[in-house]
Order: sequence, then C-alpha cells, then structure tokens
Amino acid sequence: MDRRNFIGMLPVLPMVSALEKNEKVGFGPIVISTWDFGRYANAVSWKTMEKGGSALDAVEKGINLVEEDEHNQTVGRGGLPDREGHVTLDACIMDQDSNCGSVMGLENITHAISVARKVMEKTPHVILIGDGALQFAMDQGFRKENLLTPSSEKAWKQWLKTSKYEPRMNIENQLYRKQPPMPGGKDNHDTIGLIAMDVKGNICGGCSTSGMAYKMRGRVGDSPVIGAGLFVDNEVGAATSTGVGEEVIRCVGSHLVVELMRMGYTPEAACKEAVLRIVKKSPEKSKSIQVGFLALNKKGEYGAYALQPGFSYAVKTAGTEIVIPGKSYYP
Repeated sequence: MDRRNFIGMLPVLPMVSALEKNEKVGFGPIVISTWDFGRYANAVSWKTMEKGGSALDAVEKGINLVEEDEHNQTVGRGGLPDREGHVTLDACIMDQDSNCGSVMGLENITHAISVARKVMEKTPHVILIGDGALQFAMDQGFRKENLLTPSSEKAWKQWLKTSKYEPRMNIENQLYRKQPPMPGGKDNHDTIGLIAMDVKGNICGGCSTSGMAYKMRGRVGDSPVIGAGLFVDNEVGAATSTGVGEEVIRCVGSHLVVELMRMGYTPEAACKEAVLRIVKKSPEKSKSIQVGFLALNKKGEYGAYALQPGFSYAVKTAGTEIVIPGKSYYP
C-alpha cells in the first residue's frame, strides 16, 4: 500500500490542547513523534507493535514512511538541499540497551534511519559520515537514488536568486500543511523525531532529517548526535528535539531532559527546563528561533515544550490518536 492510500484511510485528528490531553497512559505500547506529520509515522509504528514488532522495529518503520514521502521537504527523499544543491541526510537510532547508530551527511539513500540501524547492529562504531556512510549503505544492499525531486530543485533555484540564509520558524508544519512558502524565503526545515514504548515496556527512539535548507555544505545539526537530538535510557525514558540544532547541541538537550526526568521532573517540566537553558545561554537569539523538546518517561507519561508557539506533536496509544500543540516560552 502506498503512502497516499494509507493516509487516506486514517481519520482526521483533532488538535487537542495541552489542558485537554491525557498525559499518562500507563505502560506501552505508546508512540509519540514531532510535528503534525508524525501522526502518519505513529500509525505505522503502532501497527508494527500490534503485529508483535519491537519498539525498535516500530521506530524504524514509522520513520521510513516519512523519509519516503517526497512531498515532505523536511526529511528523506525530496528534502530541500544545501546551498550547493546536495540533499544530505542525518539520522540516528537508539535502543533499550543503549546501543546506538548514526549517519551524517548521507547522500543518495532514502532511508537514513535504516542505515543508522545497520551501523548500530553491523559495525563496532556509532557514527559513519559522508562517502563512508554511503559506501556502507550500498554494501548493505541499499539502493542509490537521486533524492533531489523537481519541486525541491525548483525551490533551491529560486533561493539562489537571493542566496539569503535565515531560518524560518516552524517551517516543518508550514510546508506540511501546504501553506505556500515564500519563493527565495528563509526556509528552515527539520526533523521527524519518534519515541516508542512496546508492550514489554522497552523504549527506543529515532531521528531523521535532511537538515536546514540551503545550509553550508557539510553542516550537521543535532538530529544525528546522540544526547543532543535523541537520547534513550530504558530505566528513565527518552527525549528528542527539533528546531535549530546548534542550540540543542550546546546544551546536549535530549540527554538533559532524560536526566531531569531521572531527578523526578515530569516530561513536560523537563522539556521546559531544557528550553529555559537555551534562553539563558542565548537570550537574544532565542527570541527569533525555534527549538522544541518531546519526552516520554517509563511510566508512559509524555510532554513537550518549545521556545515559540507553533510546535506540535503526535501521540498514539490504544485509546488515543491526537495531535497536540506544544506549550511555549514565548507567547
């Protein structure tokens, strides 16, 4: 079944306010992910676990759906390129035993999250980059293809007319919701971050992104950096992030959120504290950028917090399938 047919079978989800949502679902399975389009990934992840798949399988399969959707210009095939016209992908994955794998600057392979899993399972390393990551992927049987779609190429060529680089907040949802982007505008795009807990109570997570549009050649953000864009501790919970990755790296954001949950913070409170760290470190910059954190603890409680309004996240449990606007520091 292709993605369009699959999406057509899904119900229209309401946007649920933070006050209306149920923040505790007990033990799994549960899937949470960043942005509105995360609901489609969640549905695949849920079906994977319903069929007996592990949280790790659920993470990979859910993110795969987003990576292969060429109409989503923030992840995988069809991602907006760097300023030289190259689509480069970053991804990481982490399981319940603290095993992890990551790829950075991967070109010509759609499913970066699956390559990251192979790095985790088939090599003694955690990270492979660039040409080495591509060679490894091909050795593992992945198909090489051109990821620059006609629509993304057109957007890049329009951007070249001004070559102005200025990240735009919440571009993930703006593009996804088909709001027309401004030609040559300040397109910043980002991440699918997904966390799953299966019926055994095991928590795994993953991130995949094509990074900031029109970035410098070789730029890598937080998404493939274990501890920044993603961190899992099966005794405590997991966290992921989205937005301007440079600021997340500076505070090792996802690891910070998990450690705060270890200290007794709720997921939302832990995410808020991580956002406050960013505000404290970069008070002026924080007014004009977006960063959001999303977390799940071992009890099945979830929550999120962002710098700016506009960040959303999706939740799927046995009795819940919702998209939630996250709370934010700035009004």
